[in-house]
Amino acid sequence: MFRVKYRVGQSSIPCAGNGLFVEEQVTPGKIIVAPDGIDRIIDDTELKKLPTDSIEYQSSVCWFENIYSLTPDWPDECYINHSFDPNGMWHLGFVFCMKPIQPGDELTIDYRYLIKPGDDIGFDDAVTGRKIIGYHWEENIWNSTQKLLQVLQPPQS
Repeated sequence: MFRVKYRVGQSSIPCAGNGLFVEEQVTPGKIIVAPDGIDRIIDDTELKKLPTDSIEYQSSVCWFENIYSLTPDWPDECYINHSFDPNGMWHLGFVFCMKPIQPGDELTIDYRYLIKPGDDIGFDDAVTGRKIIGYHWEENIWNSTQKLLQVLQPPQS
C-alpha cells in the first residue's frame, strides 16, 4: 500500500524499463510503502521446490529470516528499481524514505535487502557494474536498522 502519490513511467536507470516516480515531497523517515495484499508466506524450503521461472518464485521477496512473501499479482511496488545509493530503504516489507525526495524523483531501493541471502539477482547494477548479492538475514536487519536510526526522529514528549 502506497502512502504517497506516485506514477509509473520510463526509468532513468539504463536498461531498467519502467520505474516508480514519487509525485510529492517526501522527508526522510516517512513510510512510502507498507506491506499489504501479500498472497502467501513460505519458507525457503518451500521456495526451493518452486520452478525458478514460475510467477510465484519470481514474485518472492525475502521478508525476514528464511521467510518469503509471494505477491504474484505484481503490484506497482515491483517498479521500484535498484540502486546502491537509494533514496528508499526496504525494511521488513516497508519502504522508508532515506533522503529528501522531490516530486518527480524516481524511488530506488537496494535490492540486497529483499533477495535471498547470498543470491545473485541475475543482473549487475546499471551504474556501478557491481553484482547485486542478497544480504544474510543478520546483516540485512542490522544494516537496515542502523540506517533507519540515522533518519528517524525520536518521538517528542
